[in-house]
Amino acid sequence: MSEPIQITDSAQDYLAELLEKQNVEGIAVRIFITQPGTPYAETCLAYCRPGEEEPTDEKLELAKLGVFLDKNSLPFLEEAVVDFNADRMGGQLTIKAPNAKMPKVNADSPLEDRVNYILYSEINPGLAAHGGEIKLVELTGENVAVLAFGGGCQGCAAVDLTLKEGVERTLMERIPELGGIRDVTDHTDTTNAYYR
Repeated sequence: MSEPIQITDSAQDYLAELLEKQNVEGIAVRIFITQPGTPYAETCLAYCRPGEEEPTDEKLELAKLGVFLDKNSLPFLEEAVVDFNADRMGGQLTIKAPNAKMPKVNADSPLEDRVNYILYSEINPGLAAHGGEIKLVELTGENVAVLAFGGGCQGCAAVDLTLKEGVERTLMERIPELGGIRDVTDHTDTTNAYYR
């Protein structure tokens, strides 16, 4: 099995140094994701003293430090990279977890998960610049995805075009069994509208 998370050499050196400063025998780090699989997912790295780990944690034995990975976070930590970039200010530890907000999905995943995955991984990042976001409200019996446009998409005059053109095309291409797209938002409310 490949490592679920990549911790670069520079990050390992930096973390080992931090752990050493704690002066606790056997201290490790623990990586977990809060609210995994949602747009609010946060990847966290914390000190883990002996006994603070969960019995179900997966342990990585690295040359310079021990790392505990929260079992429930594992699917969301796939392809994650912990890196350390040294600079004049001392440097910065970064954690990139591209799948934290959505579990990895495949053709066998429920239709709802696949629609959400495409919304969160492909469509919403493009709308974020306009303060917009699209959420899946429900899937009807005919596999029609009912979507809610929030933020700057609400009340935007271009939303029908955006919905019909980009979002629908992307979703229908990627998920052929979708029956269609419907929009629940009332576009007469222009309180949050974004105009260029």
